[in-house]
Amino acid sequence: MNPSGSGQTDAVVVGAGIAGLTAAALLAKQGLQVELLEAHHQSGGCAGTFRRGPYVFDVGATQVAGLEQGDGTPAGIHARLFRHLGVAPPAAVPLDPGCVVDLADGREPVSIWRDPQRWRQERLRQFPGSERFWDLCDALHRANWAFASRDPVLPPRSWWDLGQLLGALGAGTLASGLLTTATIADLLRLTGCGGDRRLRHFLDLQLRLYSQEPADRTAALYGATVLAMVQEPLGLWHLEGSMQALSEALEGALARHGGRLRRRHRVERLQPPERPGGEWRIAGQRGGGPPGARNPAGEAFHLSAPEVVVSLPPQTLPALLGDALPAGYRRRLEALSEPSGALVFYGAVERDRLPPGCPSHLQLEAPDPGSLFVSVSQEGDGRAPAGRATVIASVFTPARPWFGGDEAAYQAQKQQAMAAIQGGLERLLGVGPADWLHGELATPRGFAGWTGRPWGYVGGLGQHPSRFGPFGLASRTPLTGLWLCGDAIHPGEGTAGVSLSALMACRQLLAGRGVDLRP
Repeated sequence: MNPSGSGQTDAVVVGAGIAGLTAAALLAKQGLQVELLEAHHQSGGCAGTFRRGPYVFDVGATQVAGLEQGDGTPAGIHARLFRHLGVAPPAAVPLDPGCVVDLADGREPVSIWRDPQRWRQERLRQFPGSERFWDLCDALHRANWAFASRDPVLPPRSWWDLGQLLGALGAGTLASGLLTTATIADLLRLTGCGGDRRLRHFLDLQLRLYSQEPADRTAALYGATVLAMVQEPLGLWHLEGSMQALSEALEGALARHGGRLRRRHRVERLQPPERPGGEWRIAGQRGGGPPGARNPAGEAFHLSAPEVVVSLPPQTLPALLGDALPAGYRRRLEALSEPSGALVFYGAVERDRLPPGCPSHLQLEAPDPGSLFVSVSQEGDGRAPAGRATVIASVFTPARPWFGGDEAAYQAQKQQAMAAIQGGLERLLGVGPADWLHGELATPRGFAGWTGRPWGYVGGLGQHPSRFGPFGLASRTPLTGLWLCGDAIHPGEGTAGVSLSALMACRQLLAGRGVDLRP
């Protein structure tokens, strides 16, 4: 299905994280010949896994949204896409509570329950007088969810895009649109809750996880939905086995529909068509090591295709395109805010060293090295032998300071950070230094090697109002046949967000071929 008749394939997708896997599978389902290129030896990216002896660790993402089947309500994006692709979703259990947040203020931690009524009672008890704020967030979330279920295109960059956006609008969307430039902190003030410091502290911690921004810098329309993701009929899910199960299911969908995943294929150059209707040329190295390896070189490869979908961070485009990148677009990319890096501790303990009834996800306010997000494996979930548990603790950090300097200074900085995280885990879980059966720390330098992301970035652009929705980076680029998806594209981070971005890019691409993609 190649209209030009001269290329090797119809579409090349660059990067086999969740966004790239989703885009490749959707295009293959529509009959396109698809090549998915991944520099690493496995798919998944920041939602991948690795093994240390008997332990399986999720690299970055540790929970999934969008697996709800939609009994009487719109299905979650993952459930919807797996149904469309004709493959079974990975086995998962809903998280309840979705997270337990310790504000380190001497008071009882906040449990974010799955049952809406139980969560309502919890927040009334923890944050008296805040119900007007939560009611406003719930109203915005309902409008957002109805809007998202109609598959809008944001931001629009063509008449077709605009038509899809206008067709998704409803009365609720138009009303909530009045708050497009507002932040969550603005909603606090509007509802008379601006002086509740404990509530503000809680919101800053939670929003930083999902938007990379605190309450005064998180778009209200984005934050309202993030704050509702745990509760039914939505939910956060814990995958059986590991997060890699999500990638494996998408790999199965790609193979079922005739697409091809080429691992250890690192794309180094994208060259636009020389004439209208021509084909992109894709060049790189296959074999060798992953991105960031000391000896990454391998054998050269070349492909051509009329369509290229890039799921890598947009900061990679200047190097991939060189002088072919339009000057105005280059300036736009250079002006993007810098995403965060992360420090992630991967540990294992005897389960009886953990508190009784230890939840799967916890958050702790800690001055050094910062707010910790902690994921604990469940008994029998495939991540640790019986009677043991894996513990993953992550904290955001500026990425660039972890690069440069001598190796001794880097190792000393790394050991200091690991000791600080272990100290936080001792306060949160009561696990002392001698209790760890395994422990190691990943830094932005390590993430750069694992994912190939510039500076080891672990998230998108941050969901500030100036970068959210209509003000964000578009999936349709100024170069014909070049599309973007991933955590820098609407609607943002997380496996559900990047899958929605992949669906949006594929709908745009296929519309140019006269195909209306409606999973």
